[in-house]
Amino acid sequence: MAVNDTIADMLTRIRNANMARHQTTHVPSTKMTRNIAKVLREEGFISDFEEVGEGVKRELTISLKYKGKNRQPLITSLKRVSKPGLRVYSNKKELPRVLGGIGIAIISTSSGIMTDREARRQNLGGEVLCYVW
Repeated sequence: MAVNDTIADMLTRIRNANMARHQTTHVPSTKMTRNIAKVLREEGFISDFEEVGEGVKRELTISLKYKGKNRQPLITSLKRVSKPGLRVYSNKKELPRVLGGIGIAIISTSSGIMTDREARRQNLGGEVLCYVW
């Protein structure tokens, strides 16, 4: 089935796998989903990801992280901000802070996909893709 918003699909699959306490989840692989998974791994929200399959049927296998004995998900919430019908852009002065810096905003800048902290450090603005906390 064709998906118009691959980022929202990725976030929903991660959210559903977290709620069901799955160890891994599969997401269709695109350049954007690979870069978002890379940011989530660097920030410690997921343990790892790998690309499997060949040709058009490539997908990312994302390994989720949990904490404690009762396996509480490390990702509390994922929220899509910029959507295909309504893009949300932010300049370097107005980059959002998620929960006072506890969470991250994933920003698409001219220098690639990065967190709000990294974009602030590099003095860049861009499209606010999603919030993760």
